[in-house]
Amino acid sequence: MTGMLASVKNLAEVELVVNANVDIIDLKQPELGALGALPIGLVKEIVEKINGRCVVSATVGDLPMNAEIIFNAVSEMAKTGVDFVKIGFFPDGDWFEIVQKFADLTQNIKLIAVLFADTQPNFSIISELKTAGFAGVMLDTMNKQKGALTQVMTHETIAEFVELTKKESLLCGLAGSLRLDDIAELLQCDVDYLGFRGALCNQHNRVGELDLNALKQIQCTVSNAVNVTFDFTCVQKAQK
Repeated sequence: MTGMLASVKNLAEVELVVNANVDIIDLKQPELGALGALPIGLVKEIVEKINGRCVVSATVGDLPMNAEIIFNAVSEMAKTGVDFVKIGFFPDGDWFEIVQKFADLTQNIKLIAVLFADTQPNFSIISELKTAGFAGVMLDTMNKQKGALTQVMTHETIAEFVELTKKESLLCGLAGSLRLDDIAELLQCDVDYLGFRGALCNQHNRVGELDLNALKQIQCTVSNAVNVTFDFTCVQKAQK
């Protein structure tokens, strides 16, 4: 069964997606990059506003691949009370050193690693993420000008990513400038959730404001295509 993640950047957008019954609310600032982070104070305010009505994730920003910098950012974001903290694995840097840095922290914080399809990520990191206690892995795109996930990576490679992630019993997500037409193809991969931002906004402008009609159309398409209601037993399994 596949659920829907909606990325939001402020309190007004939070209310829209909560009322639309999305499965995960993802907090980010799209003006600041692929995984631009919202201020810690605003994230905390949003978490309090949601008050357990929906699962919440938050990004820590487009950070350099420095284990200490990322560790400190994750530690601060976790204090806001979000359910998941997302870490972008950008090109360069020692990914394995970063993963090992979080081995102890994952006992108390649910971490989602974000790999970028347009940077040809090494999927061998997935097994290391499992060993370190990460909760899940997401495949996204870094350069939003290159097109959707389905345009920068073949269906076969996307399916391989999902298969490897599920083999490790990790929560698995797909995102990256996804549009309505991408949903049917990606649902064939039996992914845990699909993430959206641009497709939910006026004129597909990811830094613009959410469009309620677009939001409802995406949510309805995902729900009707799988003909089930997403539940977070998959999240619970991912923690075991």
